[in-house]
Amino acid sequence: METSEVLDLLRESGALLEGHFELSSGLHSDRYFQCALGLCEPKRAEALASALAERLPFEVDLVVGPALGAVVWAQEMARALGKPSYFTERKDGEMLLRRGFSIEPGTKVLVVEDVITTGGSAREVVDLLRDLGAEVCGVGALVNRSGGNPYEDLGMELIALAEVEVATWEKGECPLCAEGTGLTKPGSKSLMQTGGGAG
Repeated sequence: METSEVLDLLRESGALLEGHFELSSGLHSDRYFQCALGLCEPKRAEALASALAERLPFEVDLVVGPALGAVVWAQEMARALGKPSYFTERKDGEMLLRRGFSIEPGTKVLVVEDVITTGGSAREVVDLLRDLGAEVCGVGALVNRSGGNPYEDLGMELIALAEVEVATWEKGECPLCAEGTGLTKPGSKSLMQTGGGAG
């Protein structure tokens, strides 16, 4: 599945919006991703996960993603690979493995995230799993909008279905503001009505 096909599927489902958005960081952007909308239809989620599973250059025993955004994606990737899936959660700001999930040392794990922006959440999952003795093989994403591989310093590969360049600007330097293009803020009522989301 090519990047253009992935983006077409996300557009059709409302998971990729194009316009003028204020992100949670305060930056402005011309694209906004809410991958939950792209994954809510099981057949579409299955097709996307199968496509990424075919690209993995390694075998794994387990798939793990951070809650809440990557729970569905982890489940679909696990289904495509015929493996179990776990998810991590934050408690008091700390990323934890809860719900009775446990990992044996040496378990080969694929960490997944729906959209990679800075890579921070998945990095926390990698650190947690390594502390538990797991062998983290790499990170798998639906969309990588980071502009590179945020895990290169960890010696880890990032495999993404779609590599996307997304322009962002400081508010005072935003050309869309200068043009007078209407601004939508994530989480606002108008964005929720049109299928807004997380970045």
